[in-house]
Amino acid sequence: MNRFMRNGRSLILAYDQGLEHGPTDFNDRNVDPAYVIDIANRGGFDAFVCQKGIAENYHDLLDIPLLLKLNGKTQIYGKEPLARQNCSVTKAERLGAAAVGYTIYLGSQFEPEMAAEFGKIEEEAHAAGLAVVLWIYPRGEYVKNDTTREMVAYSARAALELGADAAKIKYTGDRESFAWAVKSAGCIPVYMAGGKKTKNEDEFLHQAAECVAAGATGLAVGRNVWQSDDPIAFSKRLNSVVIDGTKAVPSEKA
Repeated sequence: MNRFMRNGRSLILAYDQGLEHGPTDFNDRNVDPAYVIDIANRGGFDAFVCQKGIAENYHDLLDIPLLLKLNGKTQIYGKEPLARQNCSVTKAERLGAAAVGYTIYLGSQFEPEMAAEFGKIEEEAHAAGLAVVLWIYPRGEYVKNDTTREMVAYSARAALELGADAAKIKYTGDRESFAWAVKSAGCIPVYMAGGKKTKNEDEFLHQAAECVAAGATGLAVGRNVWQSDDPIAFSKRLNSVVIDGTKAVPSEKA
């Protein structure tokens, strides 16, 4: 994962929401992949996440490393989510990916299938010299709260145990409990999942600062950046907090 690092930290811009959520996250600007790729290029990000279709059709526009997502699902599902592989490691290589990503829903009745599929991907990717990032979220009928200290730490530990090079996990809500999740991941980098857009940008920057203070390597963020009214300006503030470690200063709009 060193290829994505600056000062031991990194910021990843995620744009795989189109498959996961449909077009509900988009407006007239950010529905265009070229618009979001421009943010990735100019906003100080260390990698860009997308599914294979966007990588194939917009590859020439991307100036930063590609982290290609190899599985996914639509939002039309029941209580037990299953995201299966839809792109090979070989194709990721052909598209010039520096790393691949995969999601496992910890606690789903389909968890064993996803874990087995990830195991094969991890071996193939490492044999090809690609890093592997595991999106790992507690979800399913028996998961009552997916952001508790126990659930998020379990996710982080599972990523380590399964052979991931980095884990993308949810924020627990406070620095102390998130620090336990980071510690549970052992030596692998931990990224906070950006999630839904917060009520204001200062709130998100505070979360980011708390996660970095808890030991996180950085963030894999999407909507909080490309849904911003001024995504480049916000990206600069995010870089200052995550990469430079400066205090999250409230904006003049607050």
